[in-house]
Amino acid sequence: MEPPLRSIRTRPVRGHYLRSALLVIFTVLVVLPLASTEARFLLCSAWEEARILLARRPLRELIADPATTAQRRGQFELVLAARTFAAERLGLAAKDTYTTFSDMGEGKSLLTVISASPKDSLTGYRWSYPVVGAIPYKGFFDEQAAEAEKRRLESLGYDTYLRPSGAFSTLGWFNDPLLSTALDDDPVEVVVTVIHEIAHNTLWVPGDARFNESYANFVGFRGAELFFASRGDQEAARHCAALWRDEKRLGAFYTELEADLQRLYGSGLPRPEIERRRTEIFAQARARLAGPLDREMEVYSGARLARTPINNARVIAKRIYLTGLDELDKVYSLHGGDLRAGIKEIERSLKHNRSRPALEVLALMARSGSVARSAG
Repeated sequence: MEPPLRSIRTRPVRGHYLRSALLVIFTVLVVLPLASTEARFLLCSAWEEARILLARRPLRELIADPATTAQRRGQFELVLAARTFAAERLGLAAKDTYTTFSDMGEGKSLLTVISASPKDSLTGYRWSYPVVGAIPYKGFFDEQAAEAEKRRLESLGYDTYLRPSGAFSTLGWFNDPLLSTALDDDPVEVVVTVIHEIAHNTLWVPGDARFNESYANFVGFRGAELFFASRGDQEAARHCAALWRDEKRLGAFYTELEADLQRLYGSGLPRPEIERRRTEIFAQARARLAGPLDREMEVYSGARLARTPINNARVIAKRIYLTGLDELDKVYSLHGGDLRAGIKEIERSLKHNRSRPALEVLALMARSGSVARSAG
C-alpha cells in the first residue's frame, strides 16, 4: 500500500540471476560512491528488491510442501482464493501478483515510509519516481536511512511522519511476491491487502497518490467484504463492512481537520499566532479522536490513535488513503452494489476525462453515476 518500486522481471533462469547480481554488486561498489543520494537510494532499493525476488517460491509448491505449517498453508490458500476472486469476480488485473512467496524473516517490517510537510502549510514534500510520477511519501528498506531522512527534513523545518509498511506494489509491471511481512493472523487483513495491491495493477493515475491509494483502499475493503460473503463467511463479511465504516469515519475526521488547518494557514496571521493556533487545533483533534470518535468506532480505537502525535505530515499521509471515500461508495451504490461494474465505470470515466483531476471526475460520477451523463 505504499510507494511502488521497480524490480527485476519474473523468474529468469539462475544464470541470469547470477549475472544480474554481479552487475548490481559492481554498480554498488564502483558507481555508488560517485552517485547522488537519490541514485544511491534507487540502487539500494533495486538491491533489496532483487534479494526479495531471489527468495521467491511458488505458493502452490509451498502449499504441497509437508514442511509448511498448517497455519501458513491456510494463509497461502486464502491468498490464492482472494487472487482468483479479484480477477474473476471483480475484473482486476491480478497478473502474476502474489503467486509466489518471499520470507523476510521474523519481527521486521518491509518498509519504513516517511511523509513530510512545512509547518505552516499542508503541502506534501514530494519525491519523484519513474513511471508512477511524484508522490508525497518515500519508502525505505533500511530503517536507519528513513530515520536519517526524517532528521534531515526536520532540520529544514518540516513536520514528519514515519510508519511501517508490510507490502508494496509494482503496479503489475513485475511478479510481486507475497511477503511474510504482509501476512496477518486476521484473515480479513490478509484479503484486504491482497485485493488492495492487485487494484493498483488495474488502475494507477501517475502523480495522484490521493486518488490511487483511496481507490485501492475502497476496492480492498469492499472487495474483501464480497469475497467473504461469497464463501458464506458472514461474520468476516460483516467485519469488513465495519472496518470500511471506520475508514469512512476517519476520512471525515481528517477531511474536517484538513479544512480547519487550510483556513488557518491561509489567514495571513503572524507565524507565532499560526503556530499557537495550530497547536490548539491538534489538541482538539486528539481530544475528538479519544472521545466522540472513539465511541463511534466499531473496530478501530480512537483512543489509541489519539496517542500518536498529530502534525501536518500525518494529516497529509492519512488523507492519501482517506479521500473521496463517500464518493467511491456512492458510485458503488449507484451500480447496485456491483463492485465490478463500479470499477469499470471509474476506469472508463477517467480514460475519457484525462485532462480533469481524478478526484474531480469521481465527484461528478458520485452525483450522477457517470461523467458522460453528468456532462450532458
